[in-house]
Amino acid sequence: MIPFRALPALLASALVTAAAPLPMTPVQPELFAATGALVNAFGDPDSDGDADLFVGFGGTANRFYRNDRGRFVEVGATVGLAAARATRAAAWGDFDGDADPDLLVGFAPGDGGVLTLYRNDRGTFVDATAEAGLTVAAGAVRQPVWVDTDGDEDLDLFVAFRDRANMLFRNDGARFTDIAAEVGLADVRKSVGAAWADLDADGDLDLLVGNMDGDANGAFRNDDGRFTDVAESWGLAWGGRTPRDPANGTVRPCIADVNGDGLLDAVFANYGKPGLFLGRVGGGFTDVSEAWGIAVDGRYDTCALADVDNDGKLDLYLNGTVTQGKNWPDYLYRQENGRFVDAIPAAVAAVPADHGAAWADVNGDGAVELALTGQGAHALFTPTLHPSIARRSVRVRVVDGAFHATRAGAEVRVYAAGTDALLGVRVIDAGSGYDAQSDVPVHLGLGGSGKVDIEVIWPARGTRTRWRKNGVKLDGRKVVEVRTGTP
Repeated sequence: MIPFRALPALLASALVTAAAPLPMTPVQPELFAATGALVNAFGDPDSDGDADLFVGFGGTANRFYRNDRGRFVEVGATVGLAAARATRAAAWGDFDGDADPDLLVGFAPGDGGVLTLYRNDRGTFVDATAEAGLTVAAGAVRQPVWVDTDGDEDLDLFVAFRDRANMLFRNDGARFTDIAAEVGLADVRKSVGAAWADLDADGDLDLLVGNMDGDANGAFRNDDGRFTDVAESWGLAWGGRTPRDPANGTVRPCIADVNGDGLLDAVFANYGKPGLFLGRVGGGFTDVSEAWGIAVDGRYDTCALADVDNDGKLDLYLNGTVTQGKNWPDYLYRQENGRFVDAIPAAVAAVPADHGAAWADVNGDGAVELALTGQGAHALFTPTLHPSIARRSVRVRVVDGAFHATRAGAEVRVYAAGTDALLGVRVIDAGSGYDAQSDVPVHLGLGGSGKVDIEVIWPARGTRTRWRKNGVKLDGRKVVEVRTGTP
């Protein structure tokens, strides 16, 4: 007899086109074994050039895994990040402009406020919440994003809440003021996910918000620093799920150029059918969820995109949740011939990964690893790629004019050297995984060898300013840094 909890996976998988699984193997499974994790976010707070990992749990001590040349050591208590409160969100960002990323953690209501800002002090962390003006007494914290919304060369902070108005904190010299109401972002719907990008290509950052319990999503167009919800006219109000159904909602919106046409697209991880909406020339988005093979009803918490096989096309991880006794399946969709086909390895599918998913190149070989959190082990998996294929990639870090904060929302475009042939586009992380923001270089698999030209676009104050590095040799083991703005 088939167990009841297995039925959703079996019924859903019968509707999905499958491909040969992408080979992936667990990394240090004896270390990444604790259960009950919710959020995970990659950053490099010790500035040694590799991706460290913060993992937040549901009530046991949080963990921080220091990466020593591809080998991880857990040092959460040593560096001051082992709080044992139920953790619902995390975001890396250099809020004080001192050239090392700090960490914002969102906790479930309890003793103390629901936000804690950990200032990075040479690799250890100090609570700077009160002095920064970020004390928030109560609220169901969901997506935090460090992002320079006003283009003034420092990081502001957006926080989505499930049960109260969303907040936008303007950074005034590392001191914050909530301006959400005055700029039109104090949305009181049941928000969970949020991502920032220049969705209409007019030179400023717009905001895409996923809402739950039958609420429509928000797509807030930025007009000179004031925001207007245009989700309905852009075609993004429901993200592929059933409109106005209280059992449906969007948990995670993701922004990427999925089909490689140079336009930004939106992916939605929903309670209900997930959605893929391709950007249109002239504005707006078209629902292609069915045509691309992902409109499979389920309960999804996370969308996370990366080029897992370095073939030049973005692949998609959709993270099924565990809810009401059902273990909804995860999918690792490989992009083939203009649609997604499931290629999840058995070892990955076996993990009940119902919340966080994040990609990063943790060992510097040019391929990306996958970190998962959920009711099972908070596992880390590495793809099995030949070294020559792993190196067919480029990693790009985009920083501000002082070489400090990462430019969340900036676009990285890669061209065949000396031509206008677009090879790939990435958006610098502005809200990824589940209620988390990573701070690592973006990765582009390119499916070939030779040299490329790299263009970075920073949209701010009505201008899409461009910087370019030409003749960059493809070698995913090295990070190309591009400075934008002025010192």
